[in-house]
This record gives sequence, C-alpha cells and structure tokens, in this order.
Amino acid sequence: MQAWFASHPIIAYLVIFVLITYVYNKVFRVQQKLPLLKEIILYILMALGSGMLLIFQHDKLPIIQCLLVAVGLMLLVRVRYFVEGRQKKKAEASTK
Repeated sequence: MQAWFASHPIIAYLVIFVLITYVYNKVFRVQQKLPLLKEIILYILMALGSGMLLIFQHDKLPIIQCLLVAVGLMLLVRVRYFVEGRQKKKAEASTK
C-alpha cells in the first residue's frame, strides 16, 4: 500500500486531505460557525499541512494508515455512544 501511494502522489494527497478534514470536522470544530474568510484560511492551511504530510508519506512514514486508524477509532466511539444511548432509552422505557 505504501508503494502504491508513493507512485500515485495526487491520490495520496487527496486521501490525506479528506481524512484530515474529516478529523477536524468531527473533533476540533467549534459549535458556532466561523466567518467565511477564517474558514477559507483554515482549509488553505489544512491543504498546506496535507502537502507536508504527503512529503512524510513519500519518505515511508505511514501517514495515511495512521489517519485511517484515527478515523476508525472515531467511528468506533460513535458506535459505542449509539449503543449506549439505545440501552439507556431501553432501560428508561422498561422502568416506566
């Protein structure tokens, strides 16, 4: 997988940018929306950071794999919260 991403840098860059954007939106985004200019600057900085991470990926560091693990753990936490919420609703319904 590492060699394939090394031979396809544009796809690797897009994957890194999408994963970083997902992590930012799910973990670090504040409740209120940012002004448009700040939002644009933020995504430009994330694009530049993705370029830096692409260099690390090209130097044989597993950046994409680490981001995939982070996204997988975030999805696992979401599933856990969903299951706990269903169990809580079920327990409340059975006590009534």
